[in-house]
Amino acid sequence: MTGIYAENADGQFKKAILEAASYAATIQNGPITAICVGSPNASEAEKLAQYGVEKLIVIEGIHAFDAQQYAQAIAKVAKENGLSTLVFANTYEAKSLAPRVAVHMDAAFASNVIAYPDNSNGFVVKRSVFSGKGYAYVKLENANKIIALTPNSTDLISKPCSISVQTQSADAFQAKTKIESTHKSSGKIPLTEAEIVVSAGRGMKGPENWGMVEDLAQALGAATACSKPVSDMGWRPHSEHVGQTGITIKPNLYIAIGISGAIQHLAGVSSSKVIVAINKDPEAPFFKAADYGIVGDAFEVLPQLLTAVKA
Repeated sequence: MTGIYAENADGQFKKAILEAASYAATIQNGPITAICVGSPNASEAEKLAQYGVEKLIVIEGIHAFDAQQYAQAIAKVAKENGLSTLVFANTYEAKSLAPRVAVHMDAAFASNVIAYPDNSNGFVVKRSVFSGKGYAYVKLENANKIIALTPNSTDLISKPCSISVQTQSADAFQAKTKIESTHKSSGKIPLTEAEIVVSAGRGMKGPENWGMVEDLAQALGAATACSKPVSDMGWRPHSEHVGQTGITIKPNLYIAIGISGAIQHLAGVSSSKVIVAINKDPEAPFFKAADYGIVGDAFEVLPQLLTAVKA
């Protein structure tokens, strides 16, 4: 049996979770079971039902995120419900959870998975490795399997079914850490979940000019990002730094403004489905990686682009 871990983000299941459900339902070719911690909003279960989830098990009794407690509870529920394959969306939370769940379930584990498994010679999954510069094909030979699926790697395939919701109390596992407070950023689209990302570099000449970048991002419903030098100089927060030493992303559209395209930056964004580069230097390395390029001054191109988007 196949299931998913449905990460509960303030009562909601985000798109990456629906992708995991669609992936799991395709693997099993039938309805699946979802496990989440904490009660989701009333209408959220129906989202999962559109992608093949017939049963949602809500674990109650854990009041703050603790990877050890979560992992033990998820593994216990998975075992009790006969789930041998569990699919995670490869979010920050899952990166700390999935390996722990794999240990508790004595499962083979593959992260950064970007395609459906090949069953012609066992159970082989395709993984992105070396910051997106290569691929690895890994055979999972254990009876139990844990897969962490990279967001935006597979299409959502609608498989509507009816869904039942049941609750289960978590065992009082002893936590080894104490969480005193949690602070979450608000008002921004998380980079790892964004369908569109508008990013800029030193070509913007200073933080006072970032209004143009933010205006374009808002018009597109996009997240904002930046290159490493920009975050190092304090023009933008480090949480926006994308690249090999920052956040690795895979949006449907990545717009790079005034970024030369150093290999370290490209390593974190090269998996984007479509890349648009805007740079006044026609020899900028980014143009070799981009699907579309605009040679021009950002201060002239951006206002025209924003006008076109709004139109």
